[in-house]
Amino acid sequence: MTGPAAQPVLALEDITKSYGTVRALHGVSLTVTPGEVTCVLGDNGAGKSTLIKIVSGLHQHDGGTYRIDGAPVRLASPREALERGIATVYQDLAVVPLMPVWRNFFLGSEQHTGRGPFRRLDATRMRATTREALARMGIHLRDVDQPIGTLSGGERQCVAIARAVHFGARVLVLDEPTAALGVKQSGTVLRYVAAARDEGLGVVLITHNPHHAHLVGDRFVLLKRGAMAASHARADVTLQELTRQMAGGSELDQLRHELRGLQGEAQSS
Repeated sequence: MTGPAAQPVLALEDITKSYGTVRALHGVSLTVTPGEVTCVLGDNGAGKSTLIKIVSGLHQHDGGTYRIDGAPVRLASPREALERGIATVYQDLAVVPLMPVWRNFFLGSEQHTGRGPFRRLDATRMRATTREALARMGIHLRDVDQPIGTLSGGERQCVAIARAVHFGARVLVLDEPTAALGVKQSGTVLRYVAAARDEGLGVVLITHNPHHAHLVGDRFVLLKRGAMAASHARADVTLQELTRQMAGGSELDQLRHELRGLQGEAQSS
C-alpha cells in the first residue's frame, strides 16, 4: 500500500453527463490513488455504466473536471485512455473463445519476428511471456495453449487483470467482475484485484455487492440515480453500515416504519 502522500493518478470532480433530457450523472467525484482500490457501488440505473464510459474514454463528460496526474483532460477514445495507462476490463470480456490463452493475452499487441516476407508471429516468446506474466500474479494455468473459452469465468477475469498489469496499466477499471460468479470464483478474482493493488495500480472496482467491496476496498463511493449518495474512507465505514446504505438506508427504515404501522392497523381492526 502506498503512503498517504501519494498523489491521485486519476480524479473526477463534480462530473455531469446527460443523454438528451436524461441526466445520467450529476456532481459525481472520486479519486484513484496508486496502491488503492476505489469501489463504486450502486444498483441498476445508479450511473455506474455511464461513469465507466467516461473514465475509459468511451464518452466525454458534459460538466466537471476529469484529471490525470493533476492535469485536466477530455479523452477522445478508449485508445487514448489506454495510452495514458487506464485499462478497463468489462463484465463481458472481449476475448476470442476458440483462441488459446496466449493469443488472447496479446490480442491487438502481437509480437513478431523476422522481416518482410519472413515476418511472422513470435509464438514462442508470447507463450513464455504469458506464462511469466500470469505467474507473477500468482495465476498458474494448466496450459496457455488451451482455448480461453475453456477457462472458468473467474479465470478469464484473472487473465484480463494480469494482461492489464503486464501492458503497463496504472489504473485498472473493473466492471462488475464478480457479478456472474459463484463464491469460490469471486474470491479468486478479489485476490487478484488485491494483487493488482499491491503491484501499485490504482483500481476502480464497480460493483453492486458491498461484501465484495469491503473485502478489498480502500475508498467507497455510493451512487443513486446518477448522484453521489455517500463517500467513505475504509476506516470510516463498517460493512454493516455500507450494506445498509447500499440497501437504501433511511428509505428502508421509513418502509419498515410504514409496514409496522399497517400491521398494527390490521391487528386492531
